[in-house]
Amino acid sequence: MTSPTQASRNARRFRAPSVIPGFGLTFGYTLLYLGLVVLFPLATLVWRSSGLGFSGLYDIATEPRVAAALRTTFLLSFAAAVVDLVFGLAVAWTLTRYDFPGRRLLDAFVDLPFALPTAVAGISLAALYAPNGWFGEPLADINVKIAFTRWGILVALVFIGLPFVVRTAQPIISELEIELEEASATLGAARLQTVARVLLPPLAPALLTGFALAYARAIGEYGSVIFISGNIAYVSEIAPLLIIVKLEQYDYAGATGIATIMLGISFVALLVINLIQAWSRKRFGHV
Repeated sequence: MTSPTQASRNARRFRAPSVIPGFGLTFGYTLLYLGLVVLFPLATLVWRSSGLGFSGLYDIATEPRVAAALRTTFLLSFAAAVVDLVFGLAVAWTLTRYDFPGRRLLDAFVDLPFALPTAVAGISLAALYAPNGWFGEPLADINVKIAFTRWGILVALVFIGLPFVVRTAQPIISELEIELEEASATLGAARLQTVARVLLPPLAPALLTGFALAYARAIGEYGSVIFISGNIAYVSEIAPLLIIVKLEQYDYAGATGIATIMLGISFVALLVINLIQAWSRKRFGHV
């Protein structure tokens, strides 16, 4: 049973003091805004698909073309997020820890995928990696094809997801004290030991946040992918494109079913990532 003192502490924690007054108004606005902009549209989608039932959703999910598109979307989105995690950390570390000519310009280039329309990115990547493109032609000479394959999808998803990891990692890297690395080296730790035991633990929550953002962004990406993927059914067709195809065929039930399945899988995946992130913050400290 909760004591009055503990209840009072919980209430103070729930209503932490702030320089901006009006907790009730701002909290109510937050719930209203999230409800109207996020929860209500998603609830409407689930309600419209409820007429299909679990058996109907299962039939849609196990349809060969739909299953192939879902596998392509989620597996390549996960792979792209992993690539962004590794190379995004390297880019963030370089831009934060080193001073070199053109650093500010390179730092600005990181945000280009945010600013570019996705169609522009898709056309640019398709032109570069096409068999007669600047990158595609030398790759074709060694029998490597990127454009109009699943590799093209991966390239597009890595392109649009990289800034999420870089921007979430940079502030934490800037706060890491170089003295910790020097102390680790003084105590005889190897470089890999310093990275694993000194640098990665405080970076883990930020990296997981960047990974989750890149993964979520990749799942819903459409514009940049359709230009470079080739959109071949069972091979390089993504689930968002298949939803458009269903709508053009006036198969509203099928489109709604695919959207609901994507929503469910995305929610579970992001929930798992957030649970891991919460554990890492509890384990290594709040960052």
